[in-house]
Amino acid sequence: MSTITVNVSFQNSLLNEIDKTAKKEYRSRSELIREAARLYIQRQSQWNDLFQLGDTVARKQQLTEHDIATEITALRTTKAKLS
Repeated sequence: MSTITVNVSFQNSLLNEIDKTAKKEYRSRSELIREAARLYIQRQSQWNDLFQLGDTVARKQQLTEHDIATEITALRTTKAKLS
């Protein structure tokens, strides 16, 4: 797999944290940033999948936003009572 070099700007404080973490994990700054980017993209993809599933279920069950908000409130109330 070929690589391309890109320039990215960071605030000094963030770059220091990146460097500390990379050093502690015995890897390069580039490796750490690549992994962070991969994890971010993966997480966003999972959220997109989850929202698509929610939209599909809501459509199939003909739920409105009001129905969903009511269910969320009821669940939170139940959880609060159990705490």
